[in-house]
Amino acid sequence: MTQERTGVATLKGNPITLIGPELKKGDKAPDFQLNQSLVDVVSLKNYAGKVKLISVVPSIDTGVCDAQTRRFNVEAANLGEKVAILTVSVDLPFAQARWCGAAGVDQVTLLSDYKDNNFGIAYGVLIKELKLDMRAILVIDENDTIQYVEVLKEMAEHPDYDAALAAVKALI
Repeated sequence: MTQERTGVATLKGNPITLIGPELKKGDKAPDFQLNQSLVDVVSLKNYAGKVKLISVVPSIDTGVCDAQTRRFNVEAANLGEKVAILTVSVDLPFAQARWCGAAGVDQVTLLSDYKDNNFGIAYGVLIKELKLDMRAILVIDENDTIQYVEVLKEMAEHPDYDAALAAVKALI
């Protein structure tokens, strides 16, 4: 049975349930299957040998998610080729592509967890009540070990961008 965690997160002050484990620094990053398009699927192996900053957002079409993704797109220029910045949401791949085009985002790869929520479950960020992924930031080193985790306590808040970026910079 999949683990359910209560009392760890809220949406505008209302409690929500997260499905999956609570990952910590030092844990091996779980593999995932995410859609880059309706037919193209990627996994953790696609980013082998790179430092991975995974920015998880509930929906790219909301204000905080938009700002979070734009911020990491700007920061990507300072991080270089050894870093892959991935934004994960349950938005459909063509909605993600439309948003990227409209926003001019070209340094971040948007990936969709819409099919079976396997990323959300494996990473402990699937919101049971909404079937969306909870806002979170993970930094995974080139050996696929988690080096930084922030799962927001309140969905509507911004993550600690500076701490996440410092974790990435410490690895490159």
